[in-house]
Amino acid sequence: MHGFDHILNWKLQEGSHRFPGKDGGTCINEAAVVAAGFEYRPIRRVEDMPECFSRPICRLAMHLNDIANNAQRQRLLPFVARLACADKPGIERERASYIEAHTPMFFSFEEGVQTLEGALAIGRQADPLGTDEVNTRFEVVQGQATRATSIPDSHLFFEAKSWLESKKVPEPIG
Repeated sequence: MHGFDHILNWKLQEGSHRFPGKDGGTCINEAAVVAAGFEYRPIRRVEDMPECFSRPICRLAMHLNDIANNAQRQRLLPFVARLACADKPGIERERASYIEAHTPMFFSFEEGVQTLEGALAIGRQADPLGTDEVNTRFEVVQGQATRATSIPDSHLFFEAKSWLESKKVPEPIG
């Protein structure tokens, strides 16, 4: 996680969170929203992301975040500043096709990370963010936390969401 040591206490956690705790305590997409400079919001589904985020890439990132164990999940932190890369509809379809072709019904976390890296190489790249800027944005959100840990939504909600997401066909942005 070279270059992300500045996110001292930020921890990626499974599922969506009503608000992060002082330790960060969000999913990868919620952290990406903060890193991109947007006000914190819970992300329960990919459509909750701002328009500048690639839907196919965020869908894969959400899936990886939720299937990972705690140690694996922290390895997603370097991707946080790279998800705001929405492109033209044709590129978004190409990303979705790439992800579909590289993620069989059952795939490992490692295979998913490699697929995420490959999908991020297609089309527009996210605007580079300085580590100081990301750190400042995370610190602001952490400073607003009233609890030591995040407040997760109910587990049953996430099981239903995961099942529904697996049945969806990615829609292009446009």
